Amino acid sequence: RLVEAAEEAHLQHEEDPDLQYEYFNAVLINEIDEEGNSVELGGDFLLQPNDHFNNLSVNLSLSVVQVPTNMYNKDSAIVNGVYWSEALNKVFVDNFVKDPSLIWQYFGSAKGFFRQYPGIKWRPDEHGVIAFDCRNRKWYIQAATSPKDVVILVDVSGSMKGLRLTIARQTVSSILDTLGDDDFFNVIAYNEELHYVEPCLNGTLVQADVTNKDHFRMNLDKLFAKGIGMLDVGLTEAFEVLNDFNQTGRGSACSQAIMLVTDGAVDTYDAVFAKYNWPDRKVRIFPYLIGRESAFADNLKWMACANKGYFTQISTLADVQENVMEYLHVLSRPKVIDQEHDTVWTEAYVDSTVSGHRSPISHMVLSN
Repeated sequence: RLVEAAEEAHLQHEEDPDLQYEYFNAVLINEIDEEGNSVELGGDFLLQPNDHFNNLSVNLSLSVVQVPTNMYNKDSAIVNGVYWSEALNKVFVDNFVKDPSLIWQYFGSAKGFFRQYPGIKWRPDEHGVIAFDCRNRKWYIQAATSPKDVVILVDVSGSMKGLRLTIARQTVSSILDTLGDDDFFNVIAYNEELHYVEPCLNGTLVQADVTNKDHFRMNLDKLFAKGIGMLDVGLTEAFEVLNDFNQTGRGSACSQAIMLVTDGAVDTYDAVFAKYNWPDRKVRIFPYLIGRESAFADNLKWMACANKGYFTQISTLADVQENVMEYLHVLSRPKVIDQEHDTVWTEAYVDSTVSGHRSPISHMVLSN
C-alpha cells in the first residue's frame, strides 16, 4: 500500500523550484527560539508516551521528516519530495489500524529525506549531530539496487599526496558504507604497481559484511602516495578480477562495477575497455575525480559514459557522502525501467530509544 501510494503521489506531483512548504522536521519539532516562538520547520507537535513503542513519546496521527545534517532542509528537491510524500500519512495510519502489531513504518527517498511514522522527536548525539542518512541503510540499498560485485581502484600516485589522499580514503570508506551482505568487493591501490589493500585477498572478491568492511577501512590508513599512476594496469587488474570471480559461480551474479578514485587520467584507455568490456558493457565504470582541478575531467567523463556509469567530482570532504550516493541512482535504473517491484526482507533491526539505549524491540524491514 505504501509503494502504490508513493508512486501515485509522485506521479501526480509537478516539481516546483519555488515551492514553499512548512513540514514537521523531526529535529526541530517543539523547539522554540530566544523569543519564545516556534523555530522554522518546528511548530507544536503533540507527543504522548505509548506502551506499544517502548513507552516513547509519539504521535499516532502524523509522521515526521528527518533530513541528513549535510543537506539543506529547505532545498527545493527536499521540499518538493516532502510535499508529495505527505500523502503517505493516511496510509501509515490506515496500516496501523488494520495491523496494530506494526511498529515503525517509514519511507526513504533518493533525495535523502526520511519520513517516519509514528512521529517522534529526534535528538542529536553528544557531538550535536545526527549522522543518520536513510540511503546508507541496508534496507534502502538492498531495495534500490541489485546485488553487485565491485572493485574499488584508488590512485596512490605522487599527485594524490595530502588532502587528496584524505578525501580519497573517505570516498572509499563511503562507498563501503553503501555495500551490503549481498555484495562482493575488493580495494586495489595503484601507482606504477598494484597494491591490494588486503594482500591476503589478492585476485578475488570478499563478501561486504560488516567485519570485512571494517577490516578494509583500517587498512586504508596504510596507503601512501608516491610514484606514477598507471591506470591501465589498475583497470586491467580490476576487469580480470571481476571476470575470474564471476567464472567461479560465486559473487552476486548480477551487476558489476569498477569505482575509480583518482585525481585525473591522462588517457581514455579505450583499448582496455575494448578488450574487456565492449560491446556488452557488463561492467559499469564510476569515476570519482578528487580535487578542484578539472584538467582531466573530460577523460573520466568519457569513461563513465562509454561504460554505462556516472562521473562525479569530489572537491572537499564535505562533498564525499552526497556524491558517492549518485552511483546508486544509476544502478537502480534497470529495476525502474523494468518496473520491478521486488520485495526485499532485511535482517531484524534492533530498535533504539531516543537516549541511545537499546530497547528489546526488534523488527523486520520490508523494502520495496
